[in-house]
Amino acid sequence: MSFEQLLPILASTVTAATPLVIAALGVLVSERAGVLNLGVEGMMLMGAVTAFAIGVSSGSLLLGYLAAIAAGAGMALLFAVLVLTLQTNQVATGLALALFGTGLSAFLGRDYVGTPIERLPPLEIPLLADIPVLGPLLFHYDTVVYLSALLFVVVSWFLFRSRHGLRLRAIGEAPAVAHSLGEPVIRIRYLATMFGGAMSGLAGAYLSTALTPMWAEGMSAGRGWIVLALVVFATWRPLRVLLGAYLFGGVAVLQLHAQGFGVTVPSEFLSMLPYLATIVVLVLICRDPKAILLNQPASLGRGFHPEA
Repeated sequence: MSFEQLLPILASTVTAATPLVIAALGVLVSERAGVLNLGVEGMMLMGAVTAFAIGVSSGSLLLGYLAAIAAGAGMALLFAVLVLTLQTNQVATGLALALFGTGLSAFLGRDYVGTPIERLPPLEIPLLADIPVLGPLLFHYDTVVYLSALLFVVVSWFLFRSRHGLRLRAIGEAPAVAHSLGEPVIRIRYLATMFGGAMSGLAGAYLSTALTPMWAEGMSAGRGWIVLALVVFATWRPLRVLLGAYLFGGVAVLQLHAQGFGVTVPSEFLSMLPYLATIVVLVLICRDPKAILLNQPASLGRGFHPEA
């Protein structure tokens, strides 16, 4: 395979991984605060339909993206009220949120099926885009791809280089101790949860306006569940999240290009490759439970009441 043939595969891998990177970094922050939100799939779909509807109606993708972020954050706020204030079970509530978002997005988007929308344009960087080899590989993407890289840097710095990140991680590890030291545990968990929802909404917006510029019911195709597995696979570390997202993105792209290279494998098998890879990775990780326990926030998925 020549480099000219490999280049579009690498570029497609970056694009396919972008919504996974964005959503997974949001989930990472939320789970580092001790909140387990399994409703990523529903929040991504709500972001996708909101961005598409607002983008088509207003003609502005920027408004669509802002609305998608607000929709994701709103869904996460609903989840936070239920689990942080009303103390419902986080796992059950997250699953309900995923189902609710899937159904509501299908209802809201029924009038937009088959409606065209202009794809998010690539950001042409003068001079840099013309560099041989590196130009086509690094400088021909849209704004959100570069935003995902910036988000990785910001989240990494915030969690491990800032005082506020230390507070958030302390709340995820020992909320009772943090509360006794005067930390606003519930408020910080609210903010972390809403940030995770906002990033899921942004990832969904990218699906419907850039990756596949259209609206179709259930178009996230299980990516929300892959994101949740990705965070565990990365043992709650941003760099591993980034690398894992590109790994899963590469597997997803591989299924699209394999038949073009004459691979005689049934298309159904190729379509299930990303999900098969998810299962294999989780099985391999579970062989070393100590690594999970050492890196997982100690209070993940457990409720906390200040008066308890």
